[in-house]
Amino acid sequence: MIRTGEQYRESIRDDREIWINGERVKDVTRHPMFKPVVDIRARIYDMQHEAAFQKTMTYEDGKERHAIGLKLPFVAKDWDDKRKAVDTVMHEVGGVVTRMGDETIGEMWSLWDGKDILNEIDPRFAKNIEAHIHRAIALDPFHVSANTDPKGDRSKRPQDQDPDMLVHVVKETDAGIIIRGAKYETAAAYANQAFLKPTIANWGDSKLSEYALGCIVKMNAKGVKHICRTGFTTRAPIRDYPLSNKFDEVDTIMILDDVLIPWEDVLFYQHTKAASFIRATLHRYSAFPYVQRTLSYADLIIGAALWNAKQTGLDKQQAVQEKLSELAVWREGINAHLTASVAMAEKSPNGLMMPNQSLLMTGRVYALNNLPRMMHIARELCGGQICVTPDSAVFDHPETKKWMDKYYTVNDEWVAEDRRKLLALARDLLNSDYAGHRLTFQLFAQSPPFAQSAAVYRNFDWDSTLKFAQKAGGMSNRIWGEPRKAAE
Repeated sequence: MIRTGEQYRESIRDDREIWINGERVKDVTRHPMFKPVVDIRARIYDMQHEAAFQKTMTYEDGKERHAIGLKLPFVAKDWDDKRKAVDTVMHEVGGVVTRMGDETIGEMWSLWDGKDILNEIDPRFAKNIEAHIHRAIALDPFHVSANTDPKGDRSKRPQDQDPDMLVHVVKETDAGIIIRGAKYETAAAYANQAFLKPTIANWGDSKLSEYALGCIVKMNAKGVKHICRTGFTTRAPIRDYPLSNKFDEVDTIMILDDVLIPWEDVLFYQHTKAASFIRATLHRYSAFPYVQRTLSYADLIIGAALWNAKQTGLDKQQAVQEKLSELAVWREGINAHLTASVAMAEKSPNGLMMPNQSLLMTGRVYALNNLPRMMHIARELCGGQICVTPDSAVFDHPETKKWMDKYYTVNDEWVAEDRRKLLALARDLLNSDYAGHRLTFQLFAQSPPFAQSAAVYRNFDWDSTLKFAQKAGGMSNRIWGEPRKAAE
């Protein structure tokens, strides 16, 4: 059953072990560095119950309502509905949040697509993954991912160094497996559960490995410790950094200190074939909401840049319009990839409706490879004042207010306070620690660029281009074998 915001808050008041800034967090729902983003996640839960949003945020299965983000996609419209729900959330909360749950549940769908592989290992595992997918739909948990290990010396196999550099199984018991290691994950400290899966690694020739592991980890389980980076919230006044203080999704190194995983929560174990499959197909579905987040970020960048141009009348200049058009082309390119990936969706091995993989993966590369340049274009359009404007206290103080009012008022419509607010937004969006973190975060959240390119290589239709060139050149069929094999 869809939960309320307060039910979500209560579910994470469970004495879990959380550390930040050298202190133990007593209540993650009230701690100043977590409360703003916890409140946003709670707001999303509450939206599911409100008449204005319920039809967009939920669906009925004949018995009860469920969250649209967790719905299994069987037809293209399911993806359109998911997209509309995410857009609704972003506009309601007034910013961009990455971790909502819909972006990570798809990783479990990818594993479900490999149920034939799981059945080769142990028939229980395929049943486990299916059960967890349906349990997530029924119980509406805040579901995140646990992906990146510390890794240690990457020139060595994990077995040849401290074995805890990658999460691994240390013991089997009648109750389940005992795991040890660490994972980096955003929002883990205030989530309910995580899908833990192996990192990108060189598995070698081993067919069995204690590192080939996929399971569900409860965030309040005994032995789970959340050691978090310092949040951006409370560093500076919210009037000066409106995004940093509201939308910082705190990242965690999640220590797994001999954590028991019950057998029913084990999704695969030991077989490297399953680990390789999930690494290759991990973002089959989840890339869609991640790319949509970048589209929302693009809208925010364009809005801030355009308002900065309009307030001074520079939007009438051709050179400025050209820069704005560059931003628009980028934004619409992302939009086109998302739209086309649904319009040309394909059935997955398990019968789900899967966004067209070539269009989705190329859209992700297009969105993220251009993100740094687009942010710099927006900085140019906003002008140097986003890095030299004083903070709000100077605009308030009686000794300096008159000068701020004089030099920051543009006209009757754009008075100093509104201009200050716009510059504060642009500074936080493009120039702050939060802005730099958002940009770097893409390398972590959506996998590194080489892995993104590999996903494109695996999914692009090479055969049709080879056939076209073969036909145009009049080449014989004898040449077909080797190039086709290379493309595969």
